[in-house]
Amino acid sequence: MYTFTLADKWALMPVDKFLQGNYLSEDGAWLPTNVPNHWQQHPELTQYAGKVVYRCQFKLISLPSLADSLPKRVWLRVNGAFYWSQPFLNGHDLGLQEGYFIPSETEITHELKRENTLFVEVNCPNEQNKTTKQMLTGVLNSLDSATNPGGLWQPVELHYSGPVRLQSVRCHPEAFNEQFAQLAYTAKLDAISATKGLFRWTIAPKNFAGQIQTVEQWRNLSFGVQEIKGLFKLRDPQLWWTHDLGDPNLYTITLEIVLENQISDYTSFDFGIRRFELRNWIPYLNSVRFLAKGSNYGPGDLRLATMTPARYAQDLQLARDCHMNFLRVHAHLEQPAFYAAADEMGLLLWQDLPLQGTYQRKILPEAKRQAQAMVHLLYNHPSVAVWAMHDKPVSLLETADKNILQRLRIYSNVFFYNWNRDIMDSQLKKLAAKEDSSRPVIRSSGEFRVPGLRQGTDSHAYFGWFNGYGTLEESEKWRKQTSFLRFVTEFGAQSFPNLENCLKFMPNELKKVDFADLARKHGFQAAAMRKWYDWRAADSLEALVEMSQNYQSEINRFYIDRLRYHKYRPTGGILAFNFIDSFPAISWGIIDFWRIPKRSYAAMRGAFSPQYAFTLILPRKHQVAIPIDLPIYAVNDAQHRVSNLRLQAHLLSPLGEEIATVKHEISLEADCLAQEIDRLRFTPSEPGCYRFKIELLGLKEEIAQEYKINVG
Repeated sequence: MYTFTLADKWALMPVDKFLQGNYLSEDGAWLPTNVPNHWQQHPELTQYAGKVVYRCQFKLISLPSLADSLPKRVWLRVNGAFYWSQPFLNGHDLGLQEGYFIPSETEITHELKRENTLFVEVNCPNEQNKTTKQMLTGVLNSLDSATNPGGLWQPVELHYSGPVRLQSVRCHPEAFNEQFAQLAYTAKLDAISATKGLFRWTIAPKNFAGQIQTVEQWRNLSFGVQEIKGLFKLRDPQLWWTHDLGDPNLYTITLEIVLENQISDYTSFDFGIRRFELRNWIPYLNSVRFLAKGSNYGPGDLRLATMTPARYAQDLQLARDCHMNFLRVHAHLEQPAFYAAADEMGLLLWQDLPLQGTYQRKILPEAKRQAQAMVHLLYNHPSVAVWAMHDKPVSLLETADKNILQRLRIYSNVFFYNWNRDIMDSQLKKLAAKEDSSRPVIRSSGEFRVPGLRQGTDSHAYFGWFNGYGTLEESEKWRKQTSFLRFVTEFGAQSFPNLENCLKFMPNELKKVDFADLARKHGFQAAAMRKWYDWRAADSLEALVEMSQNYQSEINRFYIDRLRYHKYRPTGGILAFNFIDSFPAISWGIIDFWRIPKRSYAAMRGAFSPQYAFTLILPRKHQVAIPIDLPIYAVNDAQHRVSNLRLQAHLLSPLGEEIATVKHEISLEADCLAQEIDRLRFTPSEPGCYRFKIELLGLKEEIAQEYKINVG
């Protein structure tokens, strides 16, 4: 019931092969370091991939306050290591562990001495063949990363307990009403002998006023590792809501295991009472229908160990300020502090297992083990709403323009038999649903519907970027397939960071910029960008930055407008790609690596506003003397009626002259569908760039959108 972090007196050493813990502490090759870290943070290992040994020397920690009448047990807990790890304490092998996010815990009561040496062998190679991977690292060791995440990225701890070790508790609300909530739990324990123990529950409001409640239960415990299941009731439950629907009310639940009137072990965790459902891909929270709006988060930093609670809080506040209520944790798991911040700030999460692309068949047993571990690890978080087993299980990752043969290979995986999706992912979905019946489980993300074969899942839409999709105009055919509109979890385009941050990894003079180097090290997809606009025509780096951010803004608004038009008909979710640039990059984020919002952040903030007015115009060059329809729509996502709004629209000629103006006083019902307020029809008489401005006034944050109409 005491936990100590082994934070200092660490060193590391790269090795060609492991020696099963037989290393000399006096060897001069040891490099001083701190844990948690990634070894590439060390200046001598910035490009290293492979095998590393960590060493920590520490003294035995005595605990006089721990009751002498109860036997003491000590546990070593390695909370996270990329990717294979094997600890050796004082020459004793503590076992091989696989999986970067899975905490491993071993009893070391009899291995401890007054002076101790801990070696941890860690192996994280680069996987050269990205189509037959075997490491479940998702986006953290992919083509775009240009890095290796190896290392002890989470703390290493010593935990002291009594005879019964409480290893974990999973809890969920089985039923609730205004008077009571019935909570079901599963407690995993390790007892040194059969005994009878008292389960003492304390349920305390964390972020709202309320009474502390206690529940006591006597349980019979057997020898060894076991799971104890049960129920208890909570009076006057306060529900957890997203920030836009209500308050994210949290409880702190503490479970103490009491033996002979003394605490043998305990754990505490934050908890929220809520029910999340997807009904035909439309989300409901506590039986309230809402539109999911947000982005992909993945990851906050490629060096996961460097993320802090303050950085997570900053990121999630930026998401809230952008009117987002839903984030997809894209093909990886974050630090525990991320999920705690999402709980506190009222943001729902779609959680991916770290599978991306295709894998060797032999990984199936390990993938099952890690899927179960992910569900157990994050089970108590009210923010976690959806489990997804695999991101894009196709033969090649969608990270570059592809030739026809490559695209045919992808299409064969998409539309025909695919072992990763049809066998592995199906089994993973079945396992996750068995482990957690309270959340929806998605087999694979980006799975197309094939009539007569499968229903499909969420959609990825990269019209206007990747060759395999086509132009924005061609996406209008996509809109006719309602299954493609149900829940869209990826769309977007790359952009350069703001100028001041570009200068941190490239010269200011455009002619001196090494674009090939930007592609190798900073994720730049030059060919894809060049397909949609001539970025090489920019006369300065500043102009290139503006050009790319403007295009990214237009792409994001294009999709959001159409999906908000289809709200609940059938669209239930709109998640852009991506929120944060995870490293200094030309990438998909609307916020750069240094947390400076790009132009596209402000554009998305406007497009995600709860009350919104917009139009739908075909994204093509229009012709002189051919009529153009300009419908004007308004929508309200708030759960209350909004009245006395003023909607104005102005059509301007290429010279800025006003061609037409419409004005309306409108009211929008609570959570209404998009409704047509007016429709203009005009026939351009001359070529040029016309502008159509739409304003929604009378709000705390007034909405103004401008659409360009190019006439050739």
